Amino acid sequence: MLIRYIFQRILQLIPVLLLVSLAVFLIVRLIPGDPVLVMMGIDPEERMRISEEQYQVLKHQMGFDRPIYVQYGNWLGRVVRGDLGFSLSTRQPIFEVIFERYPATLYLAFAALVTGIMIAIPAGVIAAIRQNTSADYAAMGFALWGIAMPNFWLALMLIVLFSLHLGWLPSIGYASPLDHPFRFLQHACLPAIVMGTDLAAPLTRYIRAEMLEQLKQDYVRTAWAKGLPARMVIVRHALKNSLIAAVTVVGLQTARLLGGSTIIETVFSWPGVGRLLIEGIYSRDFPIIQGSVLFIAVTYVFINLVVDIAYKWLDPRIKLE
Repeated sequence: MLIRYIFQRILQLIPVLLLVSLAVFLIVRLIPGDPVLVMMGIDPEERMRISEEQYQVLKHQMGFDRPIYVQYGNWLGRVVRGDLGFSLSTRQPIFEVIFERYPATLYLAFAALVTGIMIAIPAGVIAAIRQNTSADYAAMGFALWGIAMPNFWLALMLIVLFSLHLGWLPSIGYASPLDHPFRFLQHACLPAIVMGTDLAAPLTRYIRAEMLEQLKQDYVRTAWAKGLPARMVIVRHALKNSLIAAVTVVGLQTARLLGGSTIIETVFSWPGVGRLLIEGIYSRDFPIIQGSVLFIAVTYVFINLVVDIAYKWLDPRIKLE
């Protein structure tokens, strides 16, 4: 049953990815700038530095002189074969460029996910079991503040406080956790807090709402009546069933984290996929933009599939159809 469900979902995702690829391909063509001049390292104002014959030859080699549907068909055919093309600026294969950057995004996403969950679960549980108390109001105030606050503003405030005034943490840079674990923690601390707060804010509200619902159920009253310890009733019974709705939030946020947070990676000069996308937009590097967005889209749909499977694990009553 599970294998068949996964196979059916993968088949359903193919049209989604096709639409995403088509949208990205067409939108990228609307970006101002000439990719031929970008490849040659020539500013548009210096167009006269090359002859029209040179320009047309290079344009033909890159395939930009063909109809748009032919260009899309050729690009899609290469993508299906696992070839995303080459960067116009560096001439590196797109797959190679993305997977050079992906470990940095993966490490930061994991740090942010751990930070967000460590904040959200205790805050949501405490807010639920102490409803309408100061602890509840504080948790909900934090959730509202986290949802309303722009990420880039919090990032800049943390840089001003911890980097400029206190000098405790670096404001930019990256170090691999495999080579320099302590330096990685120093560099990842601020962006992980920013992204973790963004995750924790809505997750706290979901956990609180679901916990309040579960605490009113008969099975919880029965557990209390049997004299079970409070930790067992809250964690093993109420919390586990409360996580079903929270899994959706965590899944979508995880997909966004793994896809790369473009703003945060840019602010902290973190060399991830999100920053790669921004660099591709700045340099008008069409293959980089197309490959990065397609990679992020695949990440989203894969995480959504994992979330659906996680529902079954959390609640065996759910049927995968």
